[in-house]
Amino acid sequence: MNEKYYTAYEERYKTAHQKGVSWASDACTPIVMDVIRRYRIQPEHDLLELGCGEGRDSKVVLENGFRLSATDISEEAISYCRKKLPRYARSFSVLDFLSDETDACFDFIYAVAVIHMLVPDEDRNGFYRFIRDHLKPDGLALICTMGDGETEMQSDVTKAFEIQERDHESGKMLVAATSCRMVSFGTFAQELAKNGLSVTEKGITSALPEFDKLMYAVVKNH
Repeated sequence: MNEKYYTAYEERYKTAHQKGVSWASDACTPIVMDVIRRYRIQPEHDLLELGCGEGRDSKVVLENGFRLSATDISEEAISYCRKKLPRYARSFSVLDFLSDETDACFDFIYAVAVIHMLVPDEDRNGFYRFIRDHLKPDGLALICTMGDGETEMQSDVTKAFEIQERDHESGKMLVAATSCRMVSFGTFAQELAKNGLSVTEKGITSALPEFDKLMYAVVKNH
């Protein structure tokens, strides 16, 4: 199989959409707009979302008047977002931040439940470096990852495309397993520092109903 393990969500989205349902809920992640407001991110600033999925957070940010580039590696997800939010169709684009290049820099970058999909250190470091290299000098980033601050685990990436039964609000669904790596706050801090990012604040938040616990960090370049 030549596909990169972290593209397995493409298959999961396709399965759900072919059944006429979304994979995830429409409920936004409250901390996104909370951080935007607390750090006084302005509508004229340039914002980037990495891993927008089906647009649960993009929708709120865009409807609040922000200039957002919402990206995902999944063509299926981006097509879904463009159809679901036709008014903002041009704001959505396909991006593999581990291999694609862009010269654009941003005042605020956020990624919710993305980094935990990356398992090998080299891929996780690539994610952090992308953020570092695409922040403006005074820019900030919000990174949210599944975890309780203590647990460490990782899945077998060779099984990312294996079909498994998962719970869905519409009932049981057979979908691609995808991938997951959870790290502790200690490891999280080490990864950030190693890749030139310093922590402004950190904590535990949630993105219900999918994630009852998400570690988060607001970061900036060293």
